[in-house]
Amino acid sequence: MELQVGLGERSYPIIIQAGYLDKIGDDLAGKMIGRKYAIIADDRVAELYGEQLMQSLKTSGLDVKLFTFLHGESSKTLTTIGEFASKLASSGFDRNDAIIALGGGVTGDLAGFLASSYMRGIPFVQIPTTLLAQVDSSVGGKTGVDIPEGKNLVGAFYQPRAVYIDIDVLKTLPEKELLGGLGEVIKYGVIRDRNFFDFLATERCAILGLDKTVIEKLVHICCKIKAEVVSEDEREGGVRRILNFGHTIGHAVEAASNFSLIHGFAVSIGMVAASKLAVLEDLLDEKECAEIIKILKQYKMPIEIPKELDRQVIKKYLLTDKKAIGGRVIYVLPTRIGSTYISDSIEEELVDKVLL
Repeated sequence: MELQVGLGERSYPIIIQAGYLDKIGDDLAGKMIGRKYAIIADDRVAELYGEQLMQSLKTSGLDVKLFTFLHGESSKTLTTIGEFASKLASSGFDRNDAIIALGGGVTGDLAGFLASSYMRGIPFVQIPTTLLAQVDSSVGGKTGVDIPEGKNLVGAFYQPRAVYIDIDVLKTLPEKELLGGLGEVIKYGVIRDRNFFDFLATERCAILGLDKTVIEKLVHICCKIKAEVVSEDEREGGVRRILNFGHTIGHAVEAASNFSLIHGFAVSIGMVAASKLAVLEDLLDEKECAEIIKILKQYKMPIEIPKELDRQVIKKYLLTDKKAIGGRVIYVLPTRIGSTYISDSIEEELVDKVLL
């Protein structure tokens, strides 16, 4: 399957195919994106797929070098960017070369921001290896790193030249990471597609069992929705904000947990909180709110903010959210499954109610 993210001269393909990792070298050789390639991967993914990808590129006559970092959100910093920039420079990488992000969301954010800033911008491609990255973070050009004040507060919109999705790599994904990715998957059903939401409910066993046909359809639908939204609003000035459903409170909860809570689980908690806010605002029927909570529970995802997290710390992170404007926090609230409303006028006492 192949989709296109339509951004004029900066449009790029999303290729979804089982077993495609071995074919990426041939495709890159045909596209001539870079003279040589720097693969950026964390230590775990490098051990699983680094050599296989390098061999694919070398067999196609491409020059390639692998650079690794310690896995985890704690590596997504400006310090890591500086270290990689120095390694690229000392290895002779210049504007004719390119970066490959091989891994999950942390790797994509990190490698994408590195590509956006090294030599004032060199090409990069995304090869996402987690479900979360395949359906969400690898598409759309959001890159960035964390600082102590919050998640992804330093970054850039910088589109890849291509996204290659091999669903076979999901077989090595720990169950927790698979479930975390499904948080983002369910988000698409709530914000844009009731039929997809129902599909997720009906096909739960096949999805959790990684049935290839069902997973390929799932990834295709998610990428199609995101590609349409990004093509319409690349820099999040309007409709793209709907993709942040569950992320406003979710990011705050994730940061307050010192990132011990994985992103997809934090988004799940954030979606429940946003849905409850929508009910309090008389935007969403309680029955549909219950449906959203039910499907998250069916996929074994958390729906409540951990009691040990300080609510005042969460509120502090809400105010420093990069989507806040003029001190007003922006919330994406469902009005029904498949439709949303964006608000910057939610009263603090209502937020306090859902943070309990």
